[in-house]
Amino acid sequence: MEIIKLLLTELEGEAKTTKKFLALVPADKFGWAPHEKSMKMKSLSAHIAELPAWISLALTTDELNFATTPYVEPEVSNADDLVALFEKSYADGKSHLEKANEALLSKSWILKNGDHVLADYTKYEMIRQTFSQIIHHRAQLGVYLRLLNIPLPGSYGPSADDQSF
Repeated sequence: MEIIKLLLTELEGEAKTTKKFLALVPADKFGWAPHEKSMKMKSLSAHIAELPAWISLALTTDELNFATTPYVEPEVSNADDLVALFEKSYADGKSHLEKANEALLSKSWILKNGDHVLADYTKYEMIRQTFSQIIHHRAQLGVYLRLLNIPLPGSYGPSADDQSF
């Protein structure tokens, strides 16, 4: 099996699910968080929406250093903006992955903050980490939505709110 084809298949499946969750985010709750240490709904959702572009970052760079490239949260005003940002990020990540070759996946990619190394991955590992981050943060978003009594779509099968099964 070719790794890139497998990654593209996984990315497509996660994108379908993620888009459904982002479409449910209520703009009037953007400032809400379930706990003082939790991200606000807007920050969490915007981060999820931008994550597929990290695939491109992994494939087109060898590192990200937050000391020289500080994180800037994307601007979004509502769920439509979140979905549009996600679709743009997904298209970007997918197109770079489609053009990649398998030899590139074994090259190094490093995440740093100044001289402090946060992660030292291969490009393949960074892509997998990106998928894991999408899934992890989408699950967090699901908890946020559940606590706000917003019915959840299924992720890998029907949810408790899905009455079609």
